[in-house]
Amino acid sequence: MSEKKRSTWATRGTFILAAIGSAVGLGNAWRFPGLAAKHGGGTFLLVYLVAMFVMGLPLLMMEVSIARKLHKGAGECMRGVSKKMEFVGWSATANAFVIVTYYSVVFAWVLMMIFGALKFVGMTGDSEAASGVFAALTQTTWDVPHALSDWAIPIPVLIALVVAWLLMYYCIRDGAQSVGKVVKYTVFLPVLLLLIMAVKGCTMSGAGEGLARFFIPQLAAFKDPSLWIDAIGQVFYSLSICMAIMFAYGSYLEEDSNVAVDCTIIAVGDAAVSILSGIVMFSTMGGVGMLDNISASGIATAFIIYPQAIVNLTSVGWFNALFGIIFYLMLVTLAIDSAFSIVEGVSTSLADKFHTDHKKMTRAICLVAAVISLVYATRAGLAWLDIVDNWTNQINLIIIGVLECIAVGWCFSTDKVVKEINRNTTGFKMPEKCFHISIKYVSPVLLTGLFCWNMYNLFVVQNGVYGYSVGAELIAGWIVSLLVFTSGIWIRLIVKSKEKKGFKETEVVWKDAE
Repeated sequence: MSEKKRSTWATRGTFILAAIGSAVGLGNAWRFPGLAAKHGGGTFLLVYLVAMFVMGLPLLMMEVSIARKLHKGAGECMRGVSKKMEFVGWSATANAFVIVTYYSVVFAWVLMMIFGALKFVGMTGDSEAASGVFAALTQTTWDVPHALSDWAIPIPVLIALVVAWLLMYYCIRDGAQSVGKVVKYTVFLPVLLLLIMAVKGCTMSGAGEGLARFFIPQLAAFKDPSLWIDAIGQVFYSLSICMAIMFAYGSYLEEDSNVAVDCTIIAVGDAAVSILSGIVMFSTMGGVGMLDNISASGIATAFIIYPQAIVNLTSVGWFNALFGIIFYLMLVTLAIDSAFSIVEGVSTSLADKFHTDHKKMTRAICLVAAVISLVYATRAGLAWLDIVDNWTNQINLIIIGVLECIAVGWCFSTDKVVKEINRNTTGFKMPEKCFHISIKYVSPVLLTGLFCWNMYNLFVVQNGVYGYSVGAELIAGWIVSLLVFTSGIWIRLIVKSKEKKGFKETEVVWKDAE
């Protein structure tokens, strides 16, 4: 039976927009400014940009070029690179699935806050009331350890979650074709809204102080090792690498696509939105005299601190509420691209492996992930989300990054991959020596250092507990990570079982150009 023709991007621009949409997410809007505030503003910005182009861009090019060459999802791409390293692709896929189960709930919370912002009309100058809007809507118990067993799901949260999943499925129901139609709007709209907020922020009286803190490096901050760790982690979190997404998107590329140039545009676009988000956050917080309130916690920034700033913008309640609606609408447009791209990465990997209909696979994944996401929609959901998010991003994602570098740099060939990256470019090229050094040495060494630092911080500084009960962290942290990294074993067992019924794996072979 002949294999069904693979869907492709309608145009080169559609791929670039989709990839930028995936890369540019909530992490740009709230996590990046928070980490910048934590690490001396301009100091963090400088290190972040260096990490973006020394580590992030080569890894992005690597994933996209391998996927274009093999036209498969993450699992099959890693098998094409090295059969022994197939489990790396499935670890990335499984970790992405875990992430989307809670990212969807964050998306739902942001949807709710568009309507919650209407309450800002009557809260002019009342910071305490504004900070309580999110808690009132979600009925969250916050992160109180003993409240982890409160499984009640508020009806408004449930409705918002259903809407979130329906929107996500609608965007990716037909793979590259439906995604291409959506990203024309969801990539440009948040940039437009950010520009509106930046203009407002920069015209406020205290904006200059905020912008100075954001752009001017503080030399003393360079001594803090956590600066480098947070900057590298933010690059991975922001670019959507090591999450199966870019393998999926790269697999839809035509053979004549220019990976070197397109990926550079994606990385520059991602960094530009991060900087624009920093301008919005620092100018606005400076304008309302709350520069010291910016938090490294994205949840706290978006749902507690920023509402406080919004109600202090002007003495006109309706204007503050309108600004709040624009802010949360911007977050919605950022969140939806990232959310549906994660599902796309997972569905592409599984559909390619088991030769199933992509649309049916997407539907099944959405249903299963939606059921699991109910855990985070409960009153204790924020606490469970905090644990899972810490493990998936601070531990799993970093290990996957190291393993991908080992797979390509030591089990395959960086020379073959960089030639694939530069195959269709006549002008700008990825320097072969730089790519080789980054993938084979710099990235795995720095990522291993990041992992070791996280383990030191967890077991030495925090005595082995992140802040919750040992049982909760065992279930939502270590067991989830174990399932992620053993996912390749489960896939092999399913394949063996299906082979008894006549199933046959597709051969995935890297054929060098003659």
